[in-house]
Amino acid sequence: MKKLAVVIGAGRGMGNHIAERFAKENFRVVLVARRQKLLDEYAAELCAQGYDVIGKAADVSDAESLTKLFAEIGAVDVLIYNAAFMSGGRASEISVAEAVEHFKVDVAGAIHCVQQVLPKQIERGDGAIIFTGGLFGVYPNANFDFACMSMDKAALRALAQMLNAELKDKGIFAGVVQIMGVVGSNEHFAPKNIAEAYWQLYAEKNSFEYIFD
Repeated sequence: MKKLAVVIGAGRGMGNHIAERFAKENFRVVLVARRQKLLDEYAAELCAQGYDVIGKAADVSDAESLTKLFAEIGAVDVLIYNAAFMSGGRASEISVAEAVEHFKVDVAGAIHCVQQVLPKQIERGDGAIIFTGGLFGVYPNANFDFACMSMDKAALRALAQMLNAELKDKGIFAGVVQIMGVVGSNEHFAPKNIAEAYWQLYAEKNSFEYIFD
């Protein structure tokens, strides 16, 4: 039976390339984003290449939506959380409301997804959880205009590190890929190249963190 990977935050950038990389390894992949029409297009493109991919719509800022999604999907072997609230704002200017809205997508959604897949992974004694991190989470002063992103990516890094330590004796791997540049800005940072880092982190499990720089 094929293993199942779920990519939260599908799209023509990183999400779909991560999905393709795991599909190449004979995974069945579920693409998740908010718009079903786009997901159907993404899935059709990957299926046309011979991969086993479907799309299911859900809103990562809505816990009920995520709970329903994972109830339909069933047991998940690899969870990849690639969703993020991509907008700016300086630390001295952001409002509490803005910070909360960012956190709901960037971190709280990730936590809720983990809670949905973890019980069955622990029951089987096998599974993996991988988050998408980035430059701002490691170097928060790299760009003052993305304060929420910096705080939230730092939180994801801490979450990955804690889960890794807590769950390794249960057969579960948790990690984060730190993308230390702008996706698509040059050939090195092409999505297909970065997607390889997700597979290597999953396959090798040498550290909770893969620095792609």
